[in-house]
Amino acid sequence: MAKMWQGRFKKELDSKVNDFNSSISFDSRMFEEDIQGSIIHVKMLSNQGIISQSDSKVIAKELANIYDDIKSGKVEFDMGAEDIHMFIEQVLTERLGEVGKRLHTARSRNDQVALDLRMYLRKEIDTVVGLIKKLIASLVKKAEENLDTVMPGYTHLQRAQPITFAHHLMAYVEMFKRDMVRLFNCFDLMNECPLGSGALATTTYPIDREFTAEYLGFKGPMQNSLDGVSDRDYCIELASAIATCMMHMSRLSEEVVLWSSWEFKFVELDDAYSTGSSIMPQKKNPDICELIRGKTGRCVGNLTTLLTMMKGLSLAYNKDMQEDKEAIFDSVDTVKLCLTTLTPMIDTMTVLKDNMANAGKRGFINATDCADYLVKKGLAFRDAYKITGALVAICIDKGLTLDNLPLEEYKKLSDKFEGDIYDAISLQQCVQERKVTGGPAPEAVAKHIEKIKNTVLKEYEED
Repeated sequence: MAKMWQGRFKKELDSKVNDFNSSISFDSRMFEEDIQGSIIHVKMLSNQGIISQSDSKVIAKELANIYDDIKSGKVEFDMGAEDIHMFIEQVLTERLGEVGKRLHTARSRNDQVALDLRMYLRKEIDTVVGLIKKLIASLVKKAEENLDTVMPGYTHLQRAQPITFAHHLMAYVEMFKRDMVRLFNCFDLMNECPLGSGALATTTYPIDREFTAEYLGFKGPMQNSLDGVSDRDYCIELASAIATCMMHMSRLSEEVVLWSSWEFKFVELDDAYSTGSSIMPQKKNPDICELIRGKTGRCVGNLTTLLTMMKGLSLAYNKDMQEDKEAIFDSVDTVKLCLTTLTPMIDTMTVLKDNMANAGKRGFINATDCADYLVKKGLAFRDAYKITGALVAICIDKGLTLDNLPLEEYKKLSDKFEGDIYDAISLQQCVQERKVTGGPAPEAVAKHIEKIKNTVLKEYEED
């Protein structure tokens, strides 16, 4: 395919340089956006009297035909083309001759690619948000089923205080809810139209940038043409939001890896979402979770790639910026793949409630409640803390727990202990009393669930 820009050159581009320079292998996914932007562009050109109405209609109709032909497979991408923009323009010109050559009037590939990428990523953000909502719905459903499922809460991976499995899952709901907000913010910030910026300094043609911005679904045109072609903040922000979402999925995946191990045995993954060993017949491996942990590194790397790519670039466009697409496309593809795999794994996961409860009975996770019991009887917290610590030491020496330590042992350390201490430190009571907003009590978690269902998930159902 001949290069549109060859007039300045006396020699053909070296084939290896062409391959090195070409981006069609990855930017061809933006053909729909490229054609859509071009159709609105020629309509604007005719509205402004820059090209004739008849030429505009012919070009717009043929661009729609090219779109249909690409979708049907009648037209295949030429991997020898420099990029998707030149490919579509070349096909158009081959079909329409001189009329097709008028398409590129008053624009540059610099503002064209900036437009295509923003439009493409807006669409992908909507898709990712929808997938996150599905994951939230899955977590909420599992939480509703486990409002009374007591388990140990951990700090430093050491048993700390009693919570419920529902409370634990709803922590991830909050993380993913924030991820949605980040994506919405990213969408809003990128929703300005660069078309009309030209190569860097707009154009002498009397174009109507407000028209193209409106009809392409943007809030308005970008206010500086240099920024219009050189800005990739939106790629960096999206890559950051995706990396954060992946980090959250990785944390959840790590917990599922732990919970599904024989050492914890809090959950069992469905056979359809586990794998086995080629040599050890007893194995049931949480490979999905491990892959999500690993793929998180890719998304963090993509963010680093984009930041490093942009940090030393002078205004305006530089060819370095072609590297934005592979990085951000990989992040988008990766987060979508992980979300669509993690959600059904959570849906089908079996919660082993008895094992969680038994784990809660060990590790003295009701020690704080024992201290609080004394505080409510008038003791200062630090004194109550010291007494409870001594009780834990006695239990360890005797191989007992606070639940079955005889009352006389309690009374040796404080006469404020009465028979009601055993009710105060029962795990169910410990959890139920933590009913402040954000707490693990079933009634508090139920309110949290209802709030999510009436906001995030209600909007999802309406979508």
